[in-house]
Amino acid sequence: MDEHNLTPKDVTVAPVTKQITMSYGRFNNPVQATLTGILDIFRRQKLASNLKENDRLDGKVCLVTGSNCGLGFAIAAEMARRGASLIMACRSGIPEAGKKLMSLTGSDAIEMVPLDLTKLGSISQCCRDLAERNIQIDIMVCNAGVAPPGSKITESGQDEIFMVNYLSKFIVLNRLLRNGTIRNETFAKNSSPNQIPRIIFISSDSHQNASPIDFEEFGEYRPYGIRKAMNNYSYYKLVMNTFATELSRRLNPAGKVNVSVNVICPGPVNSNISRHAPRWLRVILKFIFTLFFQSPDKAAKPVIYLAASEEMKGTTNQYFHMFNPKKMDPKVYDEGEGQKLWDYSLDLCKELDPGLKEMFEN
Repeated sequence: MDEHNLTPKDVTVAPVTKQITMSYGRFNNPVQATLTGILDIFRRQKLASNLKENDRLDGKVCLVTGSNCGLGFAIAAEMARRGASLIMACRSGIPEAGKKLMSLTGSDAIEMVPLDLTKLGSISQCCRDLAERNIQIDIMVCNAGVAPPGSKITESGQDEIFMVNYLSKFIVLNRLLRNGTIRNETFAKNSSPNQIPRIIFISSDSHQNASPIDFEEFGEYRPYGIRKAMNNYSYYKLVMNTFATELSRRLNPAGKVNVSVNVICPGPVNSNISRHAPRWLRVILKFIFTLFFQSPDKAAKPVIYLAASEEMKGTTNQYFHMFNPKKMDPKVYDEGEGQKLWDYSLDLCKELDPGLKEMFEN
């Protein structure tokens, strides 16, 4: 029996007889996820040779969230080396990470802006500042994410992994698209036929076989421990991928690509994503990550392919697992689910922040 098709054991029962099945992800423990990641390393990378040194980003404004360390830093560094004007949007490491990147790349076209995806005020301020400076983002990499060992409530009452790994991306992109910082015809009416912005979501192939989106628990905070945290990581990647697909539909009606929206799993990365895990688990994972996983520099390469390659110009709703084109979980492509996710997200945002309500209703 395939364990990926089983419902999880963490099911709660209401006082009478009603059973409520919570959302669940692909993996129940970090060892299972890690072994799968190790196997991925040895798969053939079909398009690895398609990224060329002359795939440049000169004249392009690129924004990378969570770029102060790990994979985000490596993506930002490679973009800077290829001539991009770089914006590092982070909640920590300012200005040290920017100075380090300048030293490594020799580029002075690098700036850092504060962006804390757990705080609605920080998101609003960052997006407003970019708009007021008339910045036009050509390539946006939605990299920032968290993998906490358990539930953690944000100041707006959301679970941290829900907010950082999904909802804040919905808010940030809606703000930047609606204020025209990312050119588009759907929301801002400022698209240019010669300028097709690219939005890239950093995802995980662990979204495959996660449960359908549970709209009954959508946006609710419910305490949980490490097993449910593992489930949630892959589950919210499926939610995010569903959003990316719906966003691509809305930005590119009738098959005409105005904004490229693509998703990539960079594969297993030797990063500090397990820094909040229990100490005993951190020791084990650090050993495995160091021994088997890719360096951030190597994992950044397929992301740069999506960002810089002429082959990817004008493409949208594509999914890559490292350098391999692939299909996402079939649930991601369901138009009804995409519409429903958009509507639920919209309603939740309006409840959370009067400013968001005003933005969505204008």
